[in-house]
Amino acid sequence: MKHLLVVSALLLSCCHGLLYPKDSPTREIKSLDGVWNFRAQPSLDPEQGFREKWFDHPLQSTGDVIDMPVPSSFNDITTDPSLRDFAGWVWYDREFYAPSAWSDSRVFLRFGSAHYTALVWLNGQEVLQHSGGHLPFETDVSGTLQLGAANRLTVALNNTLGPTTIPQGAWNWIKEDDIYPAGSFDMSYTFDFFNYAGIHRPVTLYTVPKSLHVADVKVTTIGVAQDYSSATIQYEVNVATDTDDFQCHVQLLEQDGTVAAEQDGCTGTITLAENPHLWWPYLMNEEYGYLYTFRVDATNSQESDQYNENIGIRSVFWDDNSFKINHQPFYFRGFGRHEDSNFRGKGLDLPLVTKDYNLIRWTGANSYRTSHYPYAEELMDFADRNGIVIIDECPGVNLEGFKPELLANHLTVMDELVARDKNHPSVVMWSIGNEPRSEVPEAKDYFIKVANHTRSIDPSRPVTLVMFRPFDQDQGGYSVDIVSINRYYGWYSQTGQIDLIANAVEQDIRNWRTKFNKPVLVTEYGADTIHGFHEVPSTIFTEEYQTDLMRENFKAFDNTKEDGILIGEMIWNFADFMTVQEYKRVWGNRKGIFTRDRHPKASAHILRDRYWKLAQDEGLPRNLEEAFKPRYLHNQCPAAAQPAVPRLEVIYKDRV
Repeated sequence: MKHLLVVSALLLSCCHGLLYPKDSPTREIKSLDGVWNFRAQPSLDPEQGFREKWFDHPLQSTGDVIDMPVPSSFNDITTDPSLRDFAGWVWYDREFYAPSAWSDSRVFLRFGSAHYTALVWLNGQEVLQHSGGHLPFETDVSGTLQLGAANRLTVALNNTLGPTTIPQGAWNWIKEDDIYPAGSFDMSYTFDFFNYAGIHRPVTLYTVPKSLHVADVKVTTIGVAQDYSSATIQYEVNVATDTDDFQCHVQLLEQDGTVAAEQDGCTGTITLAENPHLWWPYLMNEEYGYLYTFRVDATNSQESDQYNENIGIRSVFWDDNSFKINHQPFYFRGFGRHEDSNFRGKGLDLPLVTKDYNLIRWTGANSYRTSHYPYAEELMDFADRNGIVIIDECPGVNLEGFKPELLANHLTVMDELVARDKNHPSVVMWSIGNEPRSEVPEAKDYFIKVANHTRSIDPSRPVTLVMFRPFDQDQGGYSVDIVSINRYYGWYSQTGQIDLIANAVEQDIRNWRTKFNKPVLVTEYGADTIHGFHEVPSTIFTEEYQTDLMRENFKAFDNTKEDGILIGEMIWNFADFMTVQEYKRVWGNRKGIFTRDRHPKASAHILRDRYWKLAQDEGLPRNLEEAFKPRYLHNQCPAAAQPAVPRLEVIYKDRV
């Protein structure tokens, strides 16, 4: 039964550094998103599709199929309860045409992500395997693709998790008895969100020139002047070619298309010596989220390739006492989040993403953590443009049993994550996991290895690990630069005892600081709340209790922030989200300040008041909402009617 359980090793068909597909004068993109054919294979016959070679024929010719949108999770699309909780192999296929004009190009097939293990066939030939549910994978299909004719793409996908997958899970056979029939099983996992599965992100064909193409681009800010008068970036371009006869020309373009700098060479440094536009977080500068275009033209004697990467110029600094962006102290005001929505599950939903970023700005937040896995590349682009700071987290949630094979997979995931997100200015920190069983002795060495490996591939950002064990038992804090903790006083402990929260939280933060002597970030706190439930005095699950709990946490945050210990606070959660069915969950986790369909609870207004007040306390003008309202609103007003925007020197007159 070799196909029953998920492939334990991460199978990759290509190198790291998968650039996001973009049109250019030398590249063309074809989306394969849409409605695909779909079938769930019987869990107790995991060999069936492979044995009957479903990949050799159209899926509908071998049995019944249903419609399945891509991208989306398959779990909530139908009315079939067995599909909602399905574990095992599912199959997708679709037909498409490839243009005859692509005969002079190489063609790549790319998946934004598929959860969890994917096997891919093109016209009956296996072309790609990948394991891991949240990162892209691709392969060159030039030799298999039929140009000017119909092609059939088939995907077998398995959502089973095991002891060495990232994240972990367990397949459990249930003994036959008076209740359970023979062959009963379940797939269990300890993380507190639903294990949605499917082709979650875009599927794309893209072309590159035949003889060479830009395979990877890395751009790092290596210096920002204290007075912001100059800045220096370092770049490295990886060109895929069979010969050494090639050269690179790079340009740094302003947002209006003018050339800020240019030079020859596939590696080098560029210094902007005259007041560069820095990338600033939201509400930290009137010009937040400024992006340059880093244009690469690679050429040889036959042809050329062009790729355009959006970059931001900004510095990140941390030590045992502080965290700074562009030399300014930065305090995280944010959220834990999930990729989760009605019907689509974890499928990419651009209208929802756009709505979420508008709500994030409305609250005055400046950051969030990609709990508990890498989010879609499209979300990272939104963060770059909107000046929202990201703590980028790998899928290592609730890890335990720290064996060598698990470590090898964990390191590979970090390689993939850093390779994908290294150029995003919004990403200021790597998170190597969430709530591991870090009280056991072997956790110390395990996470030191993961943290050191992450630093070796990107020394420009700090590393954190989100911990929840008691401070005096934890072994994970020795590995990190920033101590991140999840704390639920008044909810999972001291339930309903509002008067104990402030002192407990403050003492806990101080204990972590004393033990590890590093900055502390509270990455989760909160309470489940049913929208519309009210009670005086407050009781758990009411909106009043959630806001009371928040205010008590705020007291602890203010005291430890004032003492230079706390560098940020992130409420759990931005919005309600789905979990596995269990008696302690009322249709999922209800800790959101917004409902799952994005209606605000009372807590959203309380948090908004706090976050805007914190932004004001950092020395910004009082009329924040006018000064920093979304830029498209300014552009809709006549010039004379636009509100005055404070100038940079006013904002920083007390800080520079």
